Amino acid sequence: MIDLKKIRKEFPIFQNQPELAYLDSTATSLKPKAVIEKIREYYEEYSANVFRGIYPMSEKATVEFEETREVISKFINANKSEEVVFTRNATESLNLLAYSLGRKIIEDGDEIVTTIMEHHSNFVPWQVLAAEVGATLKVIDINDHGYLVINWDEVITKKTKILALTYVSNVLGTINPVKEIVIAAKKINPKIIVIVDAAQAVPHTKINVQDLGADFIVFSSHKMLGPTGVGVLWGKEKYLKEMYPFMYGGDMIEEVYIDHSTYKDPPHKFEAGTPAIGEIIAFKEAIKFLKKIGMENIRDHEKKITDYAINRLIDTFGQSIKIYGPKKIEDRGGIISFSLDKFHPHDIAQILADNGVCVRAGHHCAMPLHTRLNVPATVRASFYIYNDEKDVEKLVEGLKKVNKTLK
Repeated sequence: MIDLKKIRKEFPIFQNQPELAYLDSTATSLKPKAVIEKIREYYEEYSANVFRGIYPMSEKATVEFEETREVISKFINANKSEEVVFTRNATESLNLLAYSLGRKIIEDGDEIVTTIMEHHSNFVPWQVLAAEVGATLKVIDINDHGYLVINWDEVITKKTKILALTYVSNVLGTINPVKEIVIAAKKINPKIIVIVDAAQAVPHTKINVQDLGADFIVFSSHKMLGPTGVGVLWGKEKYLKEMYPFMYGGDMIEEVYIDHSTYKDPPHKFEAGTPAIGEIIAFKEAIKFLKKIGMENIRDHEKKITDYAINRLIDTFGQSIKIYGPKKIEDRGGIISFSLDKFHPHDIAQILADNGVCVRAGHHCAMPLHTRLNVPATVRASFYIYNDEKDVEKLVEGLKKVNKTLK
């Protein structure tokens, strides 16, 4: 069980905005005091660069920095912390893979497979790569209930080099059966490399990369109570060692000569330049916060609040509201994207904002999916550990005002 009153007290934003109904955690989550204080600790007590100094402040910063890598490694059950690469966000992690892995293994005539429900960051890089080298980009479709429809004999072949898919759709909320998909894909083509966008999964459910079977997963700190500017790329060591560096410069270098250079082993090979030190150090506090609550408890709370919200919306607005994605609450995350009557999503979001309810309107960086759904945009409400039934009621009351205002 989650003690919501106790949890909400850990988020300073609710002290400053006590009536806030924040329903946009899919875009970015709120930050607890422990994370904010850790950032301040770094800048006030040992604000120095990492790996470069032998004086105490630099050594302290380096220890704290690498401790975050170890915390992440254990959190997702990686083989070793060296498999954890820091980036700026999940988007950069995916672009790193398209550049450092994709451009190494994809050739003319090869195939890359993704899905129609992807965020642009797990669609466009593969689209661009395929066009550059003459590969074929295959896109897995969905059915009317928001589930992937995979015709395995057609989708995966011996020419398929990469399968890139999301764990949880940031629009539909669909939780894809990634483990089963990985098994099926590798049965057809054992050499296929599977990349999972887990940005909407890692914050909400327990992830075990050893059990999942994928070769790479990516996620972002800011969607799981951590600071912005920090992304994670986890990859199997054998692939990380074979991949090209993504950027060149400070700290990723082993030796530099006039005619050639050599590079450090992963993960540092992919971490050129000064990173977001304070933010990375603070990220471990977010993970500790989540672990203290318990990922099973977080998922259970998410299901209850999402189920409650869906039922309240349908009971209140009936046929005038259309909710996209799976009907089974076990098959979806804490995301509800919807259309209301013929009202424009941006008008809905503006009226909700005027009433202290924060949602997102648009195509949510998933334009191909919205084209497939035959809608230009949707309204998205998303839930996390600090949301309760009062937030849902504020959403419902706000939508009633939308009806009165726009009809």
